[in-house]
Amino acid sequence: MPVRSFKQLMVGVSLLAATSAFAAPFTFDVAGVRSIGTIGSEGNDVYEINVGANATITSVNYDFNVTAFFPSYLSEMGFAFTNSGLTNGLQLNPDIDLTRSGTETFAGMLDLVAEGLSFSVDADGILRLEFYEDFNDSGISPDGVWNFGTITFNTDVTDGPPTGDVPEPASGLLIGAGLLLMGYTARRRRKTAQTAG
Repeated sequence: MPVRSFKQLMVGVSLLAATSAFAAPFTFDVAGVRSIGTIGSEGNDVYEINVGANATITSVNYDFNVTAFFPSYLSEMGFAFTNSGLTNGLQLNPDIDLTRSGTETFAGMLDLVAEGLSFSVDADGILRLEFYEDFNDSGISPDGVWNFGTITFNTDVTDGPPTGDVPEPASGLLIGAGLLLMGYTARRRRKTAQTAG
């Protein structure tokens, strides 16, 4: 193989390697979300986000405003993010010290990798998000409401188990582009050889 063709091949391979491993953030808007009772309680708002088959959740950033209705406490409000099978995941209460009702804004970031808490979703790619209360105060519904703000989940698609025989669309496009580049290079070589001969 000529040195020039080898260099072009290496550039194509390094581009493929660099772009097939990527992190993708997914942002969820919490405006209007309600929390009723403990995890699994009927009426809690539950959402499913498709983050990609076997993606690893690496960190979570949040910035939102919530209201806890009396007699519920702000410290009781939280959200759980898990895989669809409910076998991996975390529960997060933004401030466990606010033992009062009212409205408050919370912001923070949790690096799940640094804390040893990162986890992978299942092959279905679903990240399940449930908003809950640590204690269901009788007589009021909902116990709390999430007024506005966002929760952002950062993922890494390279840390999960293999996804099977079907490549991700981005990987398939990269492989196709690499094959086209190799075909173009071979065609140019043949054309150059015919012109010289």
